[in-house]
Amino acid sequence: MNTRSIAIVCGFFVALFYAYNFTAAKEVTPLHIGPFGLTWYRVVATCAIFWIISLFAGPKERIPSKELPLIALAAFCGVGFNMVTFMWGLSLTSPINASVLMVSTPIIVLVLSAVFLKERLFATRIIGILVGFSGAAFLIFLSTGAGAQASNPTLGNLLIFVNAVSYAFYILLAKKLTAKYHVFTLMKWLYFFGVLLITPFGITQGLAFDFSMASTTTLLNIGYVILFATFGTYMLNIIAIRTLKPSVVAVFVYLQPLLATIIAVGLGKDIITWQKAVAGLLIFSGVFLTSLKNKA
Repeated sequence: MNTRSIAIVCGFFVALFYAYNFTAAKEVTPLHIGPFGLTWYRVVATCAIFWIISLFAGPKERIPSKELPLIALAAFCGVGFNMVTFMWGLSLTSPINASVLMVSTPIIVLVLSAVFLKERLFATRIIGILVGFSGAAFLIFLSTGAGAQASNPTLGNLLIFVNAVSYAFYILLAKKLTAKYHVFTLMKWLYFFGVLLITPFGITQGLAFDFSMASTTTLLNIGYVILFATFGTYMLNIIAIRTLKPSVVAVFVYLQPLLATIIAVGLGKDIITWQKAVAGLLIFSGVFLTSLKNKA
C-alpha cells in the first residue's frame, strides 16, 4: 500500500471515529456522567498521553513566554470552551442534529476569515453563507429531537453551533502556531491549558462518577471518546493532512454526518426526520457554494 492509499485510509477512519463519537458520547452523558465530567476526563487523559509521547518523540522545543497567551487562547477555543459546549449540547440534543450542525464549521471559518483576515467575499460565497446559516437556524429552532434522548434540542443545537464557532476561531489561531512549532509541542501545551480551563467546571462531575458501579459498556464508551475520538483522530489526521490535498481531506469531514446518521439509526439511537433532512441539505448546499472559486 502506497503513502497516498495509507493517507486515504487514515482520513476515512478519522471520519468514522468522529462519526461514532456522537453516539458513544451520547450513550454516556448525561445518563451516567455529566457532560462537563466526561469532557474533563477526555482532556486530562489526552493531555497525559501527549506529554508522555513528547518525552520520547519530536524535538525538545521551548515556547517563549510571550507566545503562551496565544496558545492559552487557542486552547480555550479549541479544547476548553469547544469541548464543553459540544458535550453539553450533545447531552441535550440528538446525534444526527449534532453531526449535521458541525458541518457548518467551514462556513464559519470563511466568515471569520473575512472579518479578521480581510479575505474577500464574492457573491457566490455570500449566498452560500446565507444558505448554510439558514439551514443551521432551521435545525436549531425547528428540530424536535424525535427518536433520541433529546431533553432540550433547541438549547442543545444552539450549543453545538456555538461549539462550531469556537472551533472555527481555533482553526484560525492554530494556523499561525502550527507553522512555528512541532505538533507534539503544540498539542501538549494546548491540552495543558485545556486542563486548567476545564477542571473548575468538570472536576466535580468527574469525581462524582463511580467507576466501580459503571457497566462495561459505559466504560468502553468513555474509553472510546478518549482514545479514538480525541487522541486517535488527531494522530490519524496528521498522516492524512501531510499527504493529501486540503480539498480531499475536506471530503472526509463531509462524510461524518452521513456515517453518524448510519450509525445512530442502525443502532436505534436516533431517527431521520424531515427537519434534519432539510437542514442537512441547506447546510451542505451552503458549504458547496462557499467552496466554489470566483471566476470573475
